[in-house]
Amino acid sequence: MGYIDDATSRVYSRFCEYEGTMPAMDSFKRYISKYGLPISVYLDRHSTYKGRAKATIEDELFNRYPVSQFGRALDELGVHFIHAHSASAKGRIERLFKTFQDRLIKEMRLRGLKSITEGNAFLERYLPVFNKRFNVEPASNEDLHRPLIAGADLNRILTVRTERALRNDFTIVHEGRLYQIEDTIRADKVIIEDCLNGKRLITYKGRALRYKEITQRPVKVKQPRKIRKAYIPPQDHLWRNFQLLGSCPVRKEEEIFAGAL
Repeated sequence: MGYIDDATSRVYSRFCEYEGTMPAMDSFKRYISKYGLPISVYLDRHSTYKGRAKATIEDELFNRYPVSQFGRALDELGVHFIHAHSASAKGRIERLFKTFQDRLIKEMRLRGLKSITEGNAFLERYLPVFNKRFNVEPASNEDLHRPLIAGADLNRILTVRTERALRNDFTIVHEGRLYQIEDTIRADKVIIEDCLNGKRLITYKGRALRYKEITQRPVKVKQPRKIRKAYIPPQDHLWRNFQLLGSCPVRKEEEIFAGAL
């Protein structure tokens, strides 16, 4: 979990609630591919790992608390997460961060590295030497990593999901862009999934929908209004023979004279 690339950079292109989420998911995916699923992870209380949203009424009714996108992905993978309440609680990783932010940068500068590709190639040589020098033997060598759950798709789990309202013309707006849903569905909301490989999916109940990006909403064609004819009850309709209890029967001639027929 130590490579430098566009996804793992702290200065991410999105200055929003999900800043750092895609880098964390990218690193965790590569960690799983190499070691397997951990039982639990120890995290700080950054908004990437701990949800900051206010609990909804539904959350309060079901005794749930808001989780971040990264926390939601860990739940789906069955990985328990523990939040540290102070920097000293995770001193070893903080010292490692200090090394990367100070010593590693100087090492790269001395070698004249100027691109992400060169930095990644240098890390492949630097990290094994660093770990060998400062490695600490664990109290137990038992490997508690687990294999990935059968049928689990990391590309669909490690995504940033955003709920969006579906308009009557089957269009949605996301990040200033307009999308037209081409599948006919009965739904009020759909889910937008931003994947690690750069793809964007629009799903409903887990099913990927066909869509296209458009520049303006489709023009609604007004249907001509149908003129409904007045309903005239037939001669033998109950309305024509209806009488209140105790009322005098009305003769046919009087009905005709009054214009009832």
